[in-house]
Amino acid sequence: MIQLEVGNLNGIVVIIALIMVGPPVVLTLIGFGLQKNNAKAAKVFYILSALYLLIGLGICGSMMA
Repeated sequence: MIQLEVGNLNGIVVIIALIMVGPPVVLTLIGFGLQKNNAKAAKVFYILSALYLLIGLGICGSMMA
């Protein structure tokens, strides 16, 4: 049986890290932008950001382990 060699996976690790951390950072920045005009919408963006980070770290973190 011939085993296939995978090679360098650094790019995949970076992409997975960006997927699990990137959107929560963007949602938090949008929340900071909306905080002055619409505090209720900003709070929703903060909650979405925390939820996405929690789920992203769980799913992507399990793929990286």
